[in-house]
Amino acid sequence: MDPLSWGEIIVQIFIRFTPVWIALITTFVISIFYKRKLGLYGKLFDSPIGMTGFALVMFWVFTALFADLIMTHDPLFQVSGMKNKVPGTPMSSAGGDDLFQYYLLGGDNLARDVFSRMILGSRVVLLIAPLATVFAFMVGITLGLPAGYYGGKLDTVLSFLSNLVLAFPVILLFYLLVTPEIVQTGLPTFMAMFLFVFPLIFLVILFNSRYFTQTTKRNVLVATVLIVGGSLYLSTISQPGTPINFLPPGLDMFDIESGILIVFVSVVFVNSPTVFRIVRGLVLDIKTRDYVAAGQTRGEGPWYIMLWEILPNARGPLIVDFCLRIGYTTILLGTLGFFGLGLSSESPDWGSTINAGRRLLSVFPHPAIAPAIALMTLVLGLNLLADGLREESLKD
Repeated sequence: MDPLSWGEIIVQIFIRFTPVWIALITTFVISIFYKRKLGLYGKLFDSPIGMTGFALVMFWVFTALFADLIMTHDPLFQVSGMKNKVPGTPMSSAGGDDLFQYYLLGGDNLARDVFSRMILGSRVVLLIAPLATVFAFMVGITLGLPAGYYGGKLDTVLSFLSNLVLAFPVILLFYLLVTPEIVQTGLPTFMAMFLFVFPLIFLVILFNSRYFTQTTKRNVLVATVLIVGGSLYLSTISQPGTPINFLPPGLDMFDIESGILIVFVSVVFVNSPTVFRIVRGLVLDIKTRDYVAAGQTRGEGPWYIMLWEILPNARGPLIVDFCLRIGYTTILLGTLGFFGLGLSSESPDWGSTINAGRRLLSVFPHPAIAPAIALMTLVLGLNLLADGLREESLKD
């Protein structure tokens, strides 16, 4: 078989992404049709910048969802003779569909398909980055609201602790957390035990303050959060091979790979102080507004005012920062993978793939360029999306 030309490679890649194109078109058609009923999200489609960013982000979201349909080979599968082969190189021994007889973006230094690893890498990144950002926001909001609202010694202590974390070099922190000696002490697991409880605290306080006078409804919601969330929390922190491994196999719903848990905890720990400072600053401004004073006059509780009066009016800046922070987290995950911190060396995440391909960058650039472009487009999309959201939120 002859190698594919670049035109043929592009056509074949375009065909592989067919599920993504269908999902993107469907999402845009429905969103544009109902945009006047979708609030800030609908207004995003009045901004060309926001639409471009949204398209780039959703492209990779749908790629992660349909990765199994898009990939042409097993990302860990090695084919003899395909080491460092250029894009479009045919496989010497392949059968079935003609498409699967090629490495569309070439092979890496271990003869694995670069295209398939790039596709599956989107799933790794988009599984960790948004979820870690959500946890960081839960921690930052839960601590930032009372710090800004009450002030005084509570604000002083929490602000000092956040500044202490922010003053610590990020890369050095990750190096410390992934060293075998630190891992054996169980410090990352203890950090997870502390940080992962904040979503439970946030949701319990949220429902308790909102439905305080509706006892039955409040009790049902709080009990649901504690049972479901508590089970997930215990399964997350109870990991084999760590000092915290107390759940019997029948109750432990899942296990998280040690490297992923360390990376996740580290990202949450690093981002939480920044979110705390943003929330605290917003609360210091909003708590002086007249509608907050009116709520206090009506006898509303402090947590009701913080969560149902102040927080909704801070949603604009927080949504924008959430999008930007996912981008920062994506870059951070790429940096960690590039330095070989946390995730296994076989992981198809983009940082690890770039690191594996950089050694022969001057001779075989394709193993590093493909994931680098993927990382760049996702972060660019998140930044453009944040700009579009900021632009539209300022019009309200």
